[in-house]
Amino acid sequence: MRTGKVKRLLIAPLDWGLGHATRCIPLINYIQKLGHEAVIAGNESQQAFFRKIFPGINVWHLDGYNVRYSRHKATFLPVLLRQLPRLTHTIKQEKEWLHRQMQQNPVDGIISDNRYGLYHDHIPSVIMTHQLQIMTGMGSYTDHFIRSLHYRYLNRFDAVWVPDVPEYPNLSGKLGHPDKIPGHTIYIGLLSQYTNDNTSGIMPKHLLILLSGPEPQRSLLSDLLWEQVQSHKGKVVFVEGSNRAVSREQIPPHITWHNLLTTYDLQPLIRDASCIVCRSGYSSLMDLVALGKTAILIPTPGQTEQEYLGNHLQQQGIFYTAQQHRFSLKTALHNINSFPFTKPLATEHFLLHQPTLADWINRL
Repeated sequence: MRTGKVKRLLIAPLDWGLGHATRCIPLINYIQKLGHEAVIAGNESQQAFFRKIFPGINVWHLDGYNVRYSRHKATFLPVLLRQLPRLTHTIKQEKEWLHRQMQQNPVDGIISDNRYGLYHDHIPSVIMTHQLQIMTGMGSYTDHFIRSLHYRYLNRFDAVWVPDVPEYPNLSGKLGHPDKIPGHTIYIGLLSQYTNDNTSGIMPKHLLILLSGPEPQRSLLSDLLWEQVQSHKGKVVFVEGSNRAVSREQIPPHITWHNLLTTYDLQPLIRDASCIVCRSGYSSLMDLVALGKTAILIPTPGQTEQEYLGNHLQQQGIFYTAQQHRFSLKTALHNINSFPFTKPLATEHFLLHQPTLADWINRL
């Protein structure tokens, strides 16, 4: 299906884990379905990921933000704050990169997923974020102050796309639905790299450990869970979520180990899992909702966004949440037997981005 002139669109996801990349997949799929060209900008890891999903796609190198997290919850925010000058410089650099790139390889439109320097004065530019309200963990006054600074960046773009539904119930809670939102905000529905084909796997099902996110917390959680799955009675599929992960020594027969899997290799493992243990990253949550899965969430310690989402979704009875520092797999698996696991969001919520995207492209 082609809609008039072929448009060239730049997609640039943030490099904090692969979640920002995976939620761009349905956008790219629909852009290509409409007969237009999607161009990806990202670091080496993102480039390799997109080339596996979309062979032959045009990719441009763009350095990432390379944020490091603290090993300890108490020092998470100070460690992040110390990186702000470098992150501000990175935003300036990506703005300069964009202007150089557009002189040589112009595009018709730009979709930035949480990359704040990728807007252009003469090219329609949108920014996608589920976090209008940044949770600092330092009280409402600080949250409102940070939000005012955040909105200055968002207002440089022609539109803000929030991957959620506008009404209640929703997935992002106060993150995507603060009391005051930018006037050019559009809720585009949920985004997932997966579609639910309503097929069931062959028994027996397995416990899926699905890791993700930046270091060192990814490795810390991996080591914690690896020790605990040794005594698990059923089958376990353990996915490290990093192509740098070194294979475990002496892998027991009941555990299947992977470092990093493609979207298509991962989907049947998620579909056939009896339960999934993972972070409470927003993109992962959208994938779980899309496939209707039961999950135990372990927020990254000190990452206030994930901690809020974990608590928010536990209170709604959508996902069970446990803290990393006292996590017991045995206890969590016992507790989920009485957890409601409600499913308030439906399949149609994952199609709402299509008319928004088509209308935006038609106006370029």
